[in-house]
Amino acid sequence: MPPSRARTTTALALLLLTTAACTAAEHEPAPAPHSPPVSRQTRQLRLPLDAYASTMAENHLVEDAQEILMRRCMKDRGMEWKTLPRVADQDTEPPNLRRYGADEAEAVRHGYHPRPDPPSVIRRSRAWDARETLPAVVRRAAYGPSGKGGCLKATDRQLVGDTAPPDYHAFNQLTGTALETSRRTPEVRDALRGWRTCMAKAGFDYPDPYAAAGSERWETAEPTPVELATARADVTCQKSAKLVTLWAAAETRVQHRLIRQNAGRLHEAKARKDRWLAAARRVLKRAADG
Repeated sequence: MPPSRARTTTALALLLLTTAACTAAEHEPAPAPHSPPVSRQTRQLRLPLDAYASTMAENHLVEDAQEILMRRCMKDRGMEWKTLPRVADQDTEPPNLRRYGADEAEAVRHGYHPRPDPPSVIRRSRAWDARETLPAVVRRAAYGPSGKGGCLKATDRQLVGDTAPPDYHAFNQLTGTALETSRRTPEVRDALRGWRTCMAKAGFDYPDPYAAAGSERWETAEPTPVELATARADVTCQKSAKLVTLWAAAETRVQHRLIRQNAGRLHEAKARKDRWLAAARRVLKRAADG
């Protein structure tokens, strides 16, 4: 079988601790060219450990370079290879979306449901799905019997030689530790208490934003009026309690400490990531220059 759409060796390895808001029942996404962007606060939210993982845009960059090399390799074997359609830069989600709860811009329109995928994301996803039906002879040439050989293996070697794929185990471990450690700091506990009080005054009883976002009541095809009202109260109370600002500041301090304590592991992880990205940019530049 061909690799999944996450086969890129620099695939983003973020913990799913912050995706509780995406508990809606699965349904076919519809193009949403006019979907509102995420809030400015979310777009600007950066944490120290972000430097040691890849953004989705960086994943796409490496994947796009691999696709160019795959097409050449398959052509040498007498086979056509249709490259994946590009994802527009503005269609990628910021790295810390929903890290501390629902995003304001999303909540106003979609409640706790994820916003529909933009058209360029849908096109790429469908192209990945189409590869599940590749003829056996094409799959073998592209991926080898194991799914990790063939042109895929040759492409990765051509791209970065013997450089191992980035290992995000350290990032995964540390970002989860940082989130939970910062959650227990006095300022974040106070902010969460303020959020709960605000929500109670609005008629909602949840211990924290994750519980509000993850309620089984929202497992519906579309946001219900109650869900929208809850989500809007949620983000209003986040602002009232200054929850995101205080939590991000607390976690930033925790992450800086963890980076100092794990400098060796993280340095190697970032060096590998940077080598893959530099190689991908060279391939894409050569292709653009003709």
